[in-house]
Amino acid sequence: MPEATVAVVRTSPDTVLQDYRRVMHLACYQDFLKRDSPVALKVNISWHYFYPACSTPPWQLEGVIRTLLEDGYKRESIYAAQNRTVVVSAYKGEANNRHKKVIQKYRIGNVHLYEKGEEWIRYEPKGKIDVLHTIFPRGLCIPKRLIGSSVIHLPTMKTHVFTTMTGAMKNAFGGLINEKRHWTHSVIHETLVDLLTIQKEIHPGIFAVMDATVAGDGPGPRCMRPHVKNYILASGDCVAIDAVAAKMMGFDPLSIKFIRLAHEKGLGCGDLKSIEIVGEDISGVNFKFSGAENTLASHGQKAIYWGFLKPFEKLLLRTFITPWSYLASFIYHDCYWYQFIGRDRVKKFFSTEWGELFKKYSR
Repeated sequence: MPEATVAVVRTSPDTVLQDYRRVMHLACYQDFLKRDSPVALKVNISWHYFYPACSTPPWQLEGVIRTLLEDGYKRESIYAAQNRTVVVSAYKGEANNRHKKVIQKYRIGNVHLYEKGEEWIRYEPKGKIDVLHTIFPRGLCIPKRLIGSSVIHLPTMKTHVFTTMTGAMKNAFGGLINEKRHWTHSVIHETLVDLLTIQKEIHPGIFAVMDATVAGDGPGPRCMRPHVKNYILASGDCVAIDAVAAKMMGFDPLSIKFIRLAHEKGLGCGDLKSIEIVGEDISGVNFKFSGAENTLASHGQKAIYWGFLKPFEKLLLRTFITPWSYLASFIYHDCYWYQFIGRDRVKKFFSTEWGELFKKYSR
């Protein structure tokens, strides 16, 4: 008997909203999301610019919201959950990625978890935690609002400079930890497993819907090459959907540390032999993505987290001089990379059918 089910559906710009409904139903999403609890849509904003495959596209957000409403989930119980980082503005990101237009169209809540009035409380996990208690020795604080809310993760399919690939498990990283989450990068795989342990304690239900209409290959989550792939995925098992996404990108899922650790701890299924894939036959799918590429910025980060600068990690990233790293990231990513490399790739994307669909959301 399979231990988990992952739904995979081929899609197109003309049918994507109906296809999101289909993929969610194939994955039996209503079995995972209780109707008597709030539903948080954990939007992914990896950059405040629009860049293909980087952040939740508007059709992913709309397809999920529309399906929930059509199936009788209460509008007033659904809210988008946003969080910021020290280098990415969620306000700019929700505007540039057209999330705000979708949220306003369907009149659901829109919560910025870091705003004044949003309470963060100290949380003591009941399950075994491997690293977070050492990273945050004074205790881990999480958003009070998320406790008791079911969650739907909305990642995109892309590679990542720290974790090879990123998906549903890493999406929680942007919601449960505050702006100091970069402190965990040196133990990022273990952190993602700890966060899944916490999620299973605080959320009545967990579901994931992944967009691979355009997938990102290269030094993600920002500086990638976008590729039109026309797939969407859904599952009630965050480990399983990440394993299937890894397989589609061309990786051995159990060779990726956070998938293997979560599988070994029984937090989900990362073994493809025990996952039932419904919908499309992806046995021959291999995007041949690369999980080993770096930018100048990521080379520097890896030197601090795992290389010759490791002895200076706390000094460089956890003291009064830390803002140097935020400035360095801004100069490299926003002032250099996006302007001289990324902008041209965005322009080429707009000549595709998905680019034309994105323009419609702009109007």
